[in-house]
Amino acid sequence: MFVDRVSIYVKGGDGGAGCRSFRREKYVPKGGPDGGDGGDGGDVIVRAVAGTNSLADIVNRKHWRAENGGRGMPDNCHGRRAPDLVIAVPPGTIIYDRDRGNVLRDLTEDGQQVVVAAGGRGGRGNKAFATSTNRAPRQTQPGTPGEERWLVLELKTIADAGLVGLPNAGKSTLLSRLSHAQPEIADYPFTTKHPNLGQVTIGGERAFILADLPGLIEGAHDGVGLGHEFLRELELHGRELAFKPEVVAVSKAELTGSEEVRARLERELGRPVLAISAVTGRGLSDLVRAVVEELQALPAAAEVGA
Repeated sequence: MFVDRVSIYVKGGDGGAGCRSFRREKYVPKGGPDGGDGGDGGDVIVRAVAGTNSLADIVNRKHWRAENGGRGMPDNCHGRRAPDLVIAVPPGTIIYDRDRGNVLRDLTEDGQQVVVAAGGRGGRGNKAFATSTNRAPRQTQPGTPGEERWLVLELKTIADAGLVGLPNAGKSTLLSRLSHAQPEIADYPFTTKHPNLGQVTIGGERAFILADLPGLIEGAHDGVGLGHEFLRELELHGRELAFKPEVVAVSKAELTGSEEVRARLERELGRPVLAISAVTGRGLSDLVRAVVEELQALPAAAEVGA
């Protein structure tokens, strides 16, 4: 499953309480205070880790709590400092404070990290309160509580390939069939208002990120867009789109007359045109294979129009 936005609760560990204790040794009457300090609570850290490409690993865990610090012990023993809790996210993740709305950090590179909930400080034991005038202090300090907040993690994902086509051509259905994305699907044009992303996998491993783009073609709802006219509209929308590698396919191949449309497009474009069906699955493996081949042929990651 591809996940690019998730909300989680984080809390740093509470600091351990200080200890109240007095020395009890043979032949040492009225021993002084020896209560140790409590240990610090663990921090919650969000760290960018290369090799991950989705927030799916953390989406099913809403609450992240670091361990509390250990209590102080007699004989001037300090409490255990709790380990930090590290949340691994892909590089390109932006961390927001959900309630305040501000950006805490934009993790752009592998290894970058930010403390999102600091652990509490350990409290002082009675040994720390001993003075020349107060040689047997009984006061101690409790540990301070760890920070807590709700976060929104948002992954800035760059799609490897984009679905460009006429409204109601089945792009959202195709995206849902090729990945586990759940875009809005309806039987009327311009259902997609914002880009939807899905992760296409081959053999259980990521192949590429596919985007279902909103309608880009002015006049497409009036039937503009077959053959060269469709490609000309693409160039008018953005000249750089005309130079992107493309895989051309006719969707809804299960419908009567789709083969005639495919053959006509192939003649007009002078290049192969695939026939695909998100309903029956026809041609989907050929489409994925064609997109992967185009991506592998590029010198660096770039979008491919499908």
